[in-house]
Amino acid sequence: MIHEVDEVIEGLLSGGVLAGTGIEIAFDAPTRTWASRRNSPTLNAYLYDIREDTARREGGTVPVRDERGAVVRRRRPPRWFRLSYLVTAWTKRPQDEHRLLSAALASLLPHELLAPAQLPGALGALGLSVPLVVGATPGDARSRAELFSALGGELKPSVDLMLTVPFPGFPEYDAGPPVTEGAVVSARELDGPLADAPRAHQERHLKDVARPASVADTAEAPGER
Repeated sequence: MIHEVDEVIEGLLSGGVLAGTGIEIAFDAPTRTWASRRNSPTLNAYLYDIREDTARREGGTVPVRDERGAVVRRRRPPRWFRLSYLVTAWTKRPQDEHRLLSAALASLLPHELLAPAQLPGALGALGLSVPLVVGATPGDARSRAELFSALGGELKPSVDLMLTVPFPGFPEYDAGPPVTEGAVVSARELDGPLADAPRAHQERHLKDVARPASVADTAEAPGER
């Protein structure tokens, strides 16, 4: 699922104002060794943090339908995860890097909510929209200086990009076949071959059986003692 999010980000960064420019989009860790091998303008989107958005967690199950709309399986609701990317620009001059970052912002800002049709593969098949936040750093994220220090490089201007993405819930359970017929009520014979009796007789017999016994019914006839 994460690789599909990478595809989305690559499409957004290489489109918009950067369409047709041939700017390279990379997802490598921007270490000092990686930076030394850059020989063309590059936008780097480094995935530095993955954590669940527990406020979105749900219980129960959700139906999985086929092309006819019939429920064929049931699965647990998706779990939502925040994927945080550090977007940096790499050129030979700081001014060019700033231009690249401006272009990246112009390409990302119009997309605050990605519809399922904009999402590839299994991510789009979930039928859920994905929110995208540009430039907002989570309060519990490590500082940019600490991050670049851990990568062994120097601090650079960067843009934080965060997508909250659904991941399918497992396991899935097979659903029973849909009900296509109404309820059928059958009655067994009570006193003799009821099925062979005329219909009117059957109805009277069933009414007599269903009628509660009265005091007169249970009283003894004269002379029976």
